[in-house]
Amino acid sequence: MTQYSDHHGPEGLRIRGTVVVVPGRGETRATYARLGRRLAADAYRVRVIDGPDLAAEDPGSSLDGFAAQVADAVESTVSEGEVVRPVVLVGADSGAVAIAALLARTGTPAARRPDALVLAGLPGRTAGTVDSWDDELAVRTSCPAHRGVLTEDPQVRRGALDDALPDALLTAVHDSDVDVPVLLLVGDADPLADHEALARTAKSLPHARLSVVHGAHHDVLNDLQHRSAAAEVVSFLETLRNELRPVITVRSSAW
Repeated sequence: MTQYSDHHGPEGLRIRGTVVVVPGRGETRATYARLGRRLAADAYRVRVIDGPDLAAEDPGSSLDGFAAQVADAVESTVSEGEVVRPVVLVGADSGAVAIAALLARTGTPAARRPDALVLAGLPGRTAGTVDSWDDELAVRTSCPAHRGVLTEDPQVRRGALDDALPDALLTAVHDSDVDVPVLLLVGDADPLADHEALARTAKSLPHARLSVVHGAHHDVLNDLQHRSAAAEVVSFLETLRNELRPVITVRSSAW
């Protein structure tokens, strides 16, 4: 059974990089179809994989299985004999925890290390408290279209935000010294985020940017501001291709 969904750029354009998107708790690959199409439109090769199964009783083994899943997803995107770099992993919620914890581990072969990470909606240590589907939607998003996608997808696991994530992995994420560029995306209305911890983590990493999406909830890549969030991701991808030198800087502005 295929474990990923692909989004290809416009025919005839050279691929600018490879992006692997990792969903979070309760989500499916279909949850990120809109984001996948948008990034692919800018000539990035986008692959959305299944979210990680992070077993609290054995997070190490869970991470081993997830590492193999990611490696297979990346290596099978070969185009003209090789994977197109930069390779960027984009994770949401538990997907963000998993890819960050993966990079925090030592011993990962250089050939399998991504060139950058996007960590969206990185959750804090407190699990959600959702008593109904309406409560969960209120935590996740105020975007009517995204609410419809979640509600109409029979594979979305309702109540998943109540699942606590392994504390060992959360510690590894916030105490890591990941040396690849990292874009942290968080909504300022995200009730599951630990905003102070995110600020400390961003300052502790050598190449990190913390971007706050105003008015966005936990599903920061899929809330009402999804166009601006996707634009921030594309801007990061383009800056990464330019050796972390901003392609555009604002010299003068009235806002």
